[in-house]
Amino acid sequence: MAHTKSSFVCLLCRASYKQQYGDVHAGARERPCPSCTRPLVHAGSAFAAPRRRDTAAWRTLSVLLHAGVRFHKCRCGGPHFRPRTPGEVRARMAHARRTGESFAASLVRRELP
Repeated sequence: MAHTKSSFVCLLCRASYKQQYGDVHAGARERPCPSCTRPLVHAGSAFAAPRRRDTAAWRTLSVLLHAGVRFHKCRCGGPHFRPRTPGEVRARMAHARRTGESFAASLVRRELP
């Protein structure tokens, strides 16, 4: 049986690495970045990294990953929409502050009321 690989991201190096999925949720072992040795962030199996020079996309990705939003292939209740620009992130942050909705839920909301 083949092992499933998932993407892990180094936000400092702006690099993505496919590694075996293993015990990601259990936190059994921290995965270091091959370049800077800082811990990698699990991004999910359906993650597609932006170009390294696209700083706005990497800033947006950083906000999403720190809020707990992941990129998975399955449709098991995972988010289907993710903001692509810093402007979309700012609008959703303002909505979360205004309404009291959680930041992560506001980030994956398709349309703002």
